[in-house]
Amino acid sequence: MTESTAQTVPLATRLRAHLAIARLDHSIKNLFVLPGVIVPLSVVSGLWSSHLFVTLVVAFVSITLVACSNYVINEVLDAPFDRLHPTKRNRPAALGLVNVPAAYVQWLLMMIAGVGIGLFISRAFALTGVVLWIMGCLYNFPPVRTKDVPYLDVLTESVNNPLRMLLGWYATVSVMAAPLVPPISLLIAYWMIGCYFMALKRFSELNEINDRSVAGAYRASFKRYTPESLLVSVLFYASTAMLFLGAFIIRYRIELILGFPFIAFTMAIYLKLAFKKDSAVVNPEKLYREPMLMASFAATVLVMGLLLFIRLPRLEGFFTPTLPTPTTLIPVVPGGTPAANDTIPAAPR
Repeated sequence: MTESTAQTVPLATRLRAHLAIARLDHSIKNLFVLPGVIVPLSVVSGLWSSHLFVTLVVAFVSITLVACSNYVINEVLDAPFDRLHPTKRNRPAALGLVNVPAAYVQWLLMMIAGVGIGLFISRAFALTGVVLWIMGCLYNFPPVRTKDVPYLDVLTESVNNPLRMLLGWYATVSVMAAPLVPPISLLIAYWMIGCYFMALKRFSELNEINDRSVAGAYRASFKRYTPESLLVSVLFYASTAMLFLGAFIIRYRIELILGFPFIAFTMAIYLKLAFKKDSAVVNPEKLYREPMLMASFAATVLVMGLLLFIRLPRLEGFFTPTLPTPTTLIPVVPGGTPAANDTIPAAPR
């Protein structure tokens, strides 16, 4: 659409375009706040109340506004590149249906509204919302524009996962008198599992375009990505995610180890989907059309959620350490007494 044609766009069409670039259908991603809600509820008894329910509803509105603000600026700044993509060229901004100055106002107002609402929950919640918005700026705005840098694009986009979890966490613990600090191991695991999904999205997108020159023109990071390098990174992200998830499970809730097969199965299904033609992995908001994935995901959420509230003492006993720690090894010198302050056996004479 030319500039002169864009000026003749009917007002109703332009309003629909501005609503579309906020990508309200992507609000399903806000479900990533759930672990930040469920984990505190499983730790602190009696935390659930009508007041907490209202707080979570307000938090959802706040998170949605901040996330939609990021989507608006993403659509505006990506419009020249989206016109080079076989399907994204049909987005409203790429078609010239969006008034750019008005979109910038929309971007700022949605952020201000989201953070302002967040202040009614807590300062920590509002500050995390600001960080989520700033990450969107770093991801989209030049000269930083991390989305154009291989691997950094995945890492910075996926950091939204632990940020969403923190938003759920701070909303939930805001009704508590004393603060509850989220485990770092769980946050890192959540970040890496997001990287796993995002790297597979890049892999599927690169395969779908099937033309390195076209892919590189659309997204600068594709100039250096290859299907092989993306799959190698997928393995790294998956391994790191499971390492830190295991650290969280062993340290805080050993019962969750029973849910690991469900997590692994869901990740395997997602990996298989990434190889499909016209895969929903490229557009995660359409993943609900994959019944096997949705069934596995629902089962995983259900099992993990239940295990957070169930204690299995025998399971804890089964994983009791059987090897002594180095600090308990007391060497005995022949003809002498145990060296109480030594932890390394003496060398043989």
